[in-house]
Amino acid sequence: MADRKVPRTDGDEPAELRRLRRRIDALDRRIVRLLNERAELARDVGRVKAMDGRRAIRDAQREREILLRVSIANDGPTPQADLLAIFKRLFAVARNLERRDRSRERRAAPFGGPPPNPED
Repeated sequence: MADRKVPRTDGDEPAELRRLRRRIDALDRRIVRLLNERAELARDVGRVKAMDGRRAIRDAQREREILLRVSIANDGPTPQADLLAIFKRLFAVARNLERRDRSRERRAAPFGGPPPNPED
């Protein structure tokens, strides 16, 4: 079987490799934007939970539901265990953000109550 040469441009890197890496770089930027959007939404959820008087930060049932939906949505090639590990890490990040936000709100509010509403 003959080796097929990949066209090269400047440097030692084949043009196709550069093109594919540029696509990955663009996807990475989109992923970062989506992760930050998800984190902001999770923070909003945390604020609503706090306003509703919910003390628990972790909602194990909700996490299980998300992991099930992610499992169903995974068509590969990412292995299921790896994808679930990524989402579990996202949950941990969201919980840490919620803890941080709650801690800041407690420090800012007198006597540990909710922060004053500027519109009141």
